[in-house]
Amino acid sequence: MSSSLYRLGRAMAAARWKVVAVWAVLMIAVGGLAVGLGGAFSTEFQIPGTDAQRGIDQLSTRFPEMSGVAGEVVFVAEDGSTVDDHEARIQRVMEQIGDVEGVAVSSDPFDEDSPGTRNDDDTALMGQFQMDGLVGDFPESSVEKITDIVESGGETGLEAHVGGQFLQSSEIPFGAGEIIGLVIALIILAIVFRSLVPAVIPIVTAVTGVGISMMAVMALAAGIEIPSVTTSLGAMLGLAVGIDYALFILSRHRDQLSRGDDVRESVGAAIATSGSAVIFAGLTVIVALVGLFVTGIPFLTVMGIAAAGTVALSVVVALTLLPAIMGILGERLRPRRVRRLMADHGGVLPEEEIARHDAPKRGIGLAWVRLATRVPALTIVVVVLGIGALAIPAKDLALALPDLGTEQPGTDARDTYDLVAETFGPGYNGPLLVTADIINTTDPLATVDSLEKDIEALPHVESIQIATPNRGADLAVVTVIPEGGPTDDSTKELVADLRDHAAGWEDELGVSDVIVTGATAVGIDITEKLSGALIPFAIFVVGFSLILLALVFRSVWVPIKASLGYLLSVGAAFGVTAMVFEYGWFNGPLNVSVNGPVVAFMPIMVMGVLFGLAMDYEMFLVTRMREEFVHSGDARRSIERGFTGSAPVVVAAALIMTAVFSGFVTAGWFMLQPIAIGLAVGVLVDAFVVRMTLVPAVLALLGRHAWWLPRWLDRILPTVDVEGEGLAAVLEHRRWTAEHGEAALRLQDAVAPLIGARGELGPLTGSVLPGRLLVVRSQGAPARDTFLALAAGRAVPSTGILAVHDRLAPDDLGAIQSRVHHLAAGADVTARLAEVSGRHLDQRLVVLEDATDLERALDRDPEAVAARIDTLLDAGVTFLVGAEGEDAVPIEHHLHDMLRDPGRLLALTVRPTAAPGRSADTGTHRTDTTAPAAEGALA
Repeated sequence: MSSSLYRLGRAMAAARWKVVAVWAVLMIAVGGLAVGLGGAFSTEFQIPGTDAQRGIDQLSTRFPEMSGVAGEVVFVAEDGSTVDDHEARIQRVMEQIGDVEGVAVSSDPFDEDSPGTRNDDDTALMGQFQMDGLVGDFPESSVEKITDIVESGGETGLEAHVGGQFLQSSEIPFGAGEIIGLVIALIILAIVFRSLVPAVIPIVTAVTGVGISMMAVMALAAGIEIPSVTTSLGAMLGLAVGIDYALFILSRHRDQLSRGDDVRESVGAAIATSGSAVIFAGLTVIVALVGLFVTGIPFLTVMGIAAAGTVALSVVVALTLLPAIMGILGERLRPRRVRRLMADHGGVLPEEEIARHDAPKRGIGLAWVRLATRVPALTIVVVVLGIGALAIPAKDLALALPDLGTEQPGTDARDTYDLVAETFGPGYNGPLLVTADIINTTDPLATVDSLEKDIEALPHVESIQIATPNRGADLAVVTVIPEGGPTDDSTKELVADLRDHAAGWEDELGVSDVIVTGATAVGIDITEKLSGALIPFAIFVVGFSLILLALVFRSVWVPIKASLGYLLSVGAAFGVTAMVFEYGWFNGPLNVSVNGPVVAFMPIMVMGVLFGLAMDYEMFLVTRMREEFVHSGDARRSIERGFTGSAPVVVAAALIMTAVFSGFVTAGWFMLQPIAIGLAVGVLVDAFVVRMTLVPAVLALLGRHAWWLPRWLDRILPTVDVEGEGLAAVLEHRRWTAEHGEAALRLQDAVAPLIGARGELGPLTGSVLPGRLLVVRSQGAPARDTFLALAAGRAVPSTGILAVHDRLAPDDLGAIQSRVHHLAAGADVTARLAEVSGRHLDQRLVVLEDATDLERALDRDPEAVAARIDTLLDAGVTFLVGAEGEDAVPIEHHLHDMLRDPGRLLALTVRPTAAPGRSADTGTHRTDTTAPAAEGALA
């Protein structure tokens, strides 16, 4: 992958203005699509299949008057009057509301058949109205008209207040907090880079990615039901990871420029190394977010996919737009001091300056890691106990779906909610609906009366507001007012009690399909479903992290340590969230306006996102430590050098993420506040306490055993290059090509297991120029088949370098295979050669397994076949032909006589065992090997 990313980075830097133009056009196009489609977000949360949702669906078809979003007007009499003294005015207000577009029913609160709710002293009256459908189904202007009617509906001695679910808005709240978060991120970047110009780049790329993804989600909302919190969540994640991913790549680029590297080469190398890590980091976040499907909750799956799409776009921006911008700025990103030195020395940085740059760095980072690893067991105990204490309040974290009581004080929705709770009782803000199928009853009204009395006798029931059959007298609806509010435990107990009695009522009253529903019951069902999904999701995330980290670090203990550290960070995030929202700590500074249960999907969302971010920090810190250990074998020294090399970037990344998440806390939106606080705390704890303190201590305690992996497991696990380790081979091949010229096939100390036999072929060293025909001969098929399979990209060397033109195995195996025309034994050579056409023929290889197939083709039509081969050789196509035997074979003589330029004909003998004292020659360039396994001769 690193070789492909290297070429991608160089290509983006070369086509810099075109790349910027493409992203600009894409942003304009997606923005136009979003505006043109005019999508609206949903404020409703649904889980198909639950009892409460089934009841809602039933009401929409059989009792539509009670299925829409509800609203209420609370009239309060003052100056010693009662609401009866203002009857005419109140009736007029409710009539005006009934005339507004989108209002299905507006009840007269003085109607004897369906009276409004009064308080004990008749100084307050609540009138109800029902909208036609859910939020988004009726015009937004209807909300404004109703609000205006109520605001002007008072008179002397009478106040009117509007409230209810119809006031829930799908608008995305953004405020100064998000801007402040970006400003703090910019300041941190300016400190890291010691310059303002490079500091602006990550902000620009992150905002670009977030802008496009947000507009794409808005466009999709025109056809898909997307929760309103989705865009804010995606924006928060997109800004955080977008800035961090750009920081990782840009800091590597700046570091390489400080060493005097060429700008375009540095861009390619930065994308190949840090870009590989960014892809891995992005994938971990994406997998965690997409993994929300294990909950089986559709709206949560949509949120996860949308957020994952935002992260994926952030990765693409970092790999394409960022290198283009780095190419545009060019030398301006190189530190001024280095620029002056290079200018004074003919454009080359002095060797002593490079040595000074590469020397181990001392400072706070080195002092900190030495302190953490001085007595590693003590560090581990202190960290675990400290985070454990921080996590203790998590036991009190309660979950629920947000209601109007979580809106900001001063809004109509929140003020009326509080007024209803104070005047009538908290249960009036969260009524329950009990429906029953009464089609088989002979006296519907008597049945409804009996059901009403039975429900009213249950504990935690404040009153029955309405009990009535529908117009068709086949469905009964009882509106139950609980004693507690929508999120109180007593209300949850009442819902459970009602459902427990359902079967008994069906038998006693002759009714069927008794369902407890309504917005409050839906919220309770969703909360229970989400709570039950936490353990399966945690198992999925932890299991995935164990596998992922075992692939990257080739270790057993490192993944276990990383996963346990992640769980500590999650515990701390939940504990602090409980302190804020359950205990009320820091409510003022954080702009938290309500205490109580947090939004039900907060734990699972924080777990998913924090997993990806924790694995990012683990990878950026520990991969450098592993790299140092592989080179030096010194476990303690590798911890120090790896930490000091990567810690500054991780510190900056964690601070930036915390700043961005904190900016969304101050927005005051209850649905996002707990998630933002959990992520901000989780990132701080994970980066500074777990990864930068606990991890070095554990690695120091384990010593060399930290990097232990059983051999059988090492053989099973595929190799993952997340730090661009393959870049060294790419750069070596570029240097070789600059010195010797392009080769169609190049092998350098390549060793591969034999195909169809035990043993190995190699080491092989040599090259074949483009436009040559190489006859590969051997006594027996295994050695010959192995060599041809290597050239065709159907086998990879276990060690050494294999390059086909500018593509290297195994990174570019797909590209190699796409350039090779493979002719298996028995192929129609004449027909297959006719298929070799198109552009870039000088990049093609024709691998013919059996020379006898070519012999037959030459015997049938020698002039045409020879002319076709000559034409392809002239175009730069390279041929490899397998033949039986170690000495010159007939096909060589045949081709020598028929080719227009016999000098293009080469021959190579390969053997499965080494021939001491010989050198492998596969063409016009020769390099010596210590144990050659092939010999060649030019025909």
